[in-house]
Amino acid sequence: MHRYLAYLLAILLFPVCLWLATIWPAWYWGVGVTALLVVLGTWDLLQKRSTLRRNYPVMAHFRYGLESIGPEIRQYFVQSDLEDVPFSRQQRALIYQRSKNEMDVVPFGTLRSTYAVDYEWINHSLAPTEIGHHDFRIQIGPNCAKPYSASVFNISAMSFGSLSANAIRALNEGARRGSFYHDTGEGSISPYHREMGGDLVWEIGSGYFGCRDDAGGFSEETFVANATHDQVKMIEIKLSQGAKPGHGGVLPAAKVSEEISITRGVPMGVDCVSPSKHSAFNTPVELLQFVARLRELSGGKPVGFKLAIGHPWEWFGIAKAMQETGLLPDFIVVDGAEGGTGAAPAEFIDHVGVPMHEALLLVHNTLVGLDLRDRIRVGAAGKVTSAFEIARTIALGADWCNAGRGFMFALGCIQSLSCHSDKCPTGIATQNPHRWRHLDAADKATRVHSYHENTLRALRDLLCAAGLNDPSELGPEHILRRVSPVEIRSLASLYRYLAPGELLRKVPDHAVFHDYWADARSDSFQPPARIQALRSSKSR
Repeated sequence: MHRYLAYLLAILLFPVCLWLATIWPAWYWGVGVTALLVVLGTWDLLQKRSTLRRNYPVMAHFRYGLESIGPEIRQYFVQSDLEDVPFSRQQRALIYQRSKNEMDVVPFGTLRSTYAVDYEWINHSLAPTEIGHHDFRIQIGPNCAKPYSASVFNISAMSFGSLSANAIRALNEGARRGSFYHDTGEGSISPYHREMGGDLVWEIGSGYFGCRDDAGGFSEETFVANATHDQVKMIEIKLSQGAKPGHGGVLPAAKVSEEISITRGVPMGVDCVSPSKHSAFNTPVELLQFVARLRELSGGKPVGFKLAIGHPWEWFGIAKAMQETGLLPDFIVVDGAEGGTGAAPAEFIDHVGVPMHEALLLVHNTLVGLDLRDRIRVGAAGKVTSAFEIARTIALGADWCNAGRGFMFALGCIQSLSCHSDKCPTGIATQNPHRWRHLDAADKATRVHSYHENTLRALRDLLCAAGLNDPSELGPEHILRRVSPVEIRSLASLYRYLAPGELLRKVPDHAVFHDYWADARSDSFQPPARIQALRSSKSR
């Protein structure tokens, strides 16, 4: 009978409270509470949807209540400073401090175990350098009519619709002040992106929002209208994103407001569909032709694509198309599987796509092996929040880094994990005006700018300590990793790096290239014949 204890106590206490209320009117509050519990328990017994509530009337609701605040309890009271799920308290604290221009030094020693497997560091020099600035830049599209000088640290793709109006305003104003770029995400260029005048990289996804025709295909006319705007510095074709590669999306008709309708170029009252693949091209060669066409239509601005690496033969097909046609993107952004998003199926966010380190290495190695690396710039995104993470990513093979959630923390994100619910407590990932209007865009823009500035100052200090003069000098030999309690390896010795032009001479002694390079095709994304044969063998 203990299962019914709370319900029975409510039934017993109700007449007691009622009797006491006739003597002391203040007891009417007890009458109300016990009456409510009696009604709740009776409903629990009568309903049939939840067995737990039928077996534990009233008590089950205490369980549901505790479960609902479980993430907050773990984050504030249980989680350690270094527990990385998805970002540690230490990572968040560093961003908060740098965004507020607060002291970010650490007392008494590291919290990390320097003898633990996977511990990483950068070796220092006995001849440190002095660098007089921290505004490190990379020239993208040097042969374009309108090349762009990008910061080595920028805001990753996050759309209006996913983020609120004031969050977009703050990010773009922070980017303007710091002279770094703000990727629009695939939701197109909203009025809030334009309002502050910060540099934009316009991301074009499979829905072609901002450059689509009535049928949902690509429209050159509407593309030109947006792409030639002075604020747009580069065009990025989104092939896939790390958090949910190969997955489209639907914004229900009820959420397609007038603002979203105008921004995305879609009708109100109709589901806004983002397909899982592009309709403007079907093969690697057609992708590169599309890149070249967008460069021409934009008036000579750098054009590239973003992708999460999946089947290696598909990336190799794109690389072979570059080699065969001579059509090159100005840049490639590699998005790791550890990337974030407002909402993704659990299986996709946990188990689909190649993590950023391995994906970046594959792209970098392929371009080096084809002697194309010096003609194509490579960016990378995937849980980059600190100067060391920027340095490590550049050492692996990137030219610059993008961050999404790092800049969200600078806006005030508390990692409440409610991005998908439209109930973001900080007004960042919500379209509810009662929530986002309380986000002070001017104040948060200052924090975005400060986080960027202080992170690049820290990067400068790391470079000086290592005896270097520019991030471009970082290589895999500079980053060390403990691979066992008694063994240390540099990234240069852990990973196989191709020599310039090696792919032009032979298939390298590298497992992925050995297995898939010869079979990859520039005229199709389809798997090689032997892979198809393996698949068909299951049905025999």
